[in-house]
Amino acid sequence: MTLPDPSRLRNVTTRSISPENFDGSKAGGGRATEGTGAACAADLGQGWKVSPSVDVAGLSTVDLAAIDEPGRITHIWLTTHRSNWRSLVIRAYWDGSDEPAVEVPLGDFFCNGWGTFAQVSSAMVAANPHGGFNTYWPMPFRESARLTVENLADRVATVYYQVTYETGAEVAEQVAGSGYLHAQFRRSNPLPLKQTHPLVTGVEGRGQYVGTYLAWGVNSPGWWGEGEVKFYLDGDVEEGFPTICGTGTEDYFGGAWNFDVPGRGYTEYSTPYLGMPQVLRPDGLYRSQQRFGMYRWHVPDPIHFERDLTVDVQALGWKSGHRYRLLQDDLASTAFFYLDRPVANRPALPHHDDLEIAGEPMEPMT
Repeated sequence: MTLPDPSRLRNVTTRSISPENFDGSKAGGGRATEGTGAACAADLGQGWKVSPSVDVAGLSTVDLAAIDEPGRITHIWLTTHRSNWRSLVIRAYWDGSDEPAVEVPLGDFFCNGWGTFAQVSSAMVAANPHGGFNTYWPMPFRESARLTVENLADRVATVYYQVTYETGAEVAEQVAGSGYLHAQFRRSNPLPLKQTHPLVTGVEGRGQYVGTYLAWGVNSPGWWGEGEVKFYLDGDVEEGFPTICGTGTEDYFGGAWNFDVPGRGYTEYSTPYLGMPQVLRPDGLYRSQQRFGMYRWHVPDPIHFERDLTVDVQALGWKSGHRYRLLQDDLASTAFFYLDRPVANRPALPHHDDLEIAGEPMEPMT
């Protein structure tokens, strides 16, 4: 994935969609006369932040962006209250498809899967105080794009957002040979005994795997990260063995020796392409278990496949006699990959109740 040279003059047009310009039209911004900021701007009038956000009613879906020409989304910024991070689901549909290529709870899409803010300072995702979510995954499309957000809860969610994209003859030529971005969410809670957690299963087509976000909740004492991440490429599943097999969970995410800096214990880190930005420790009350958030972006080192892909991760710890211990932890993963088609084999999104974060009050208790 090569980033464009910002100094090169290109034959492209930049557009941006937000609640202040719902269709991204030229000179279409700031024209709102009603919206979530209308009362605040009552003394100022049109052009003064009248429509900075949208209210998504409970159990409903709204369009964030609808684009009807070839293009490439280059940046998304979005924020909403943290109580919505697992109850809002972001979806992306490419080239008129009825099935989404992206279907992920909002917080997990932006590497904040536990409903508690973590600073993420990576090349592809940046999460900034306090819940300013940004993604720089290129999202090319040849004919059209539609981004939506669904509210699985029964309360209203207020969402602020901006979707920036580029279009024009040069972009149309480039995206003709590009893959479509896919992002798939899965949760195993708890992981069944003697089973691995799937990241991607039976994806067919030609493409490249480019990223993993993993929200890992530990359900027992002790170290939890001995499990290997395995990539089954182009018929490997039929053989029963992967072509790419890592050496451990913390190794896959670029760490070592239990992420344990002597005297500090688990130590957070965030780098351009890999990190563990979140460590949630027990508090002696509702947070009884440790939880972690980790990412690995295969941007300098994409994993290419020609016809099919399956990826999974083991959950292993230690027991007596220096033997591996099978774990039944809470694993929620988001897998990012590019594919030569806008639709892929994908899992069903878990029910809203199965997305909830146990022991984490989302709103003040009375």
